[in-house]
Amino acid sequence: MPHPVFLGEFEQLVLLALLKIQNEPYALRLREELTSLAGRPVSRGALYRTLDRLEQKGYVTWETEEGGPHRRGHVRRRFAVTDEARSVLRSSREALLELWGAVEEALG
Repeated sequence: MPHPVFLGEFEQLVLLALLKIQNEPYALRLREELTSLAGRPVSRGALYRTLDRLEQKGYVTWETEEGGPHRRGHVRRRFAVTDEARSVLRSSREALLELWGAVEEALG
């Protein structure tokens, strides 16, 4: 039987936010979305460390693209959520919903 995979809260937020902004999957846009979702500022360092960790786990891929004149030619990374990450997110969601359902009465 395969071992369940658990994602940290911020890892889940990053993956979910990337899925939400899939038409603009760039770090700046992702950081804006996370700040909105989390209700607090998200540091660049925390975001990039998490993206690197998710890449190492095989949950995020990225490619560079030309930044154009508005970025003065600086390239930027375009991030994508992998199918494996989507599967892990579904499993995580199911486990959390089951747990929440089991404790709903205790919460009052």
